[in-house]
Amino acid sequence: MRKLQLHNTGVEEVRAVLVGIDTGKDDFPESMAELALLAQSAGSIPSASVIGRRGSVDPSLFIRSGKANEVLRAMQEHDAELAIVNHAISPTQQRNLERHLGKHVIDRTGLILDIFAQRAKSHLGKTQVELANVRYRMSRLVRAWSHLERQKGGIGLRGGPGETQMELDRRMLATKAKRLEAELAKLQRQQRTQRRARARNEVF
Repeated sequence: MRKLQLHNTGVEEVRAVLVGIDTGKDDFPESMAELALLAQSAGSIPSASVIGRRGSVDPSLFIRSGKANEVLRAMQEHDAELAIVNHAISPTQQRNLERHLGKHVIDRTGLILDIFAQRAKSHLGKTQVELANVRYRMSRLVRAWSHLERQKGGIGLRGGPGETQMELDRRMLATKAKRLEAELAKLQRQQRTQRRARARNEVF
């Protein structure tokens, strides 16, 4: 699947199907309405919503296969390229759901990070967003690693290709996060220095 660009690039906007699980909380309708607004802010067109009920969460796809098929039909009907899940989902769930749908899937946090990335203008702002995105990806790797260990019955059985790639990804992201943290600290120091200089100039 080609990488989707949600922000406005002069091409037709991406159609999206919103996916939510109603757990019985009073704020669920407002949460789904907010997700639609976030999707619009990111440059996509919310074309349909598919709602599951409490107890319909699946550890593999996040939603049960019947509900996933409902999402697929909605995407086909509305010619949607993206499913936006109104919850935090694991990397495994995202990957499995993408395979089931044959389309791109992002969760609420990923959508918000995309919006931040679009709106960051300064070097400092872009660095802050990039660091947040790296930390988000690292947290998803940790959840995926924990899921893999539970499947294998615990720690100690290493060496599989999936584990090796995950460890390489983890190290790469950790290195990138460290570099971005250092760059961010430098930019913040420069910003403080510039503010002090402006304050002195205003005094004189």
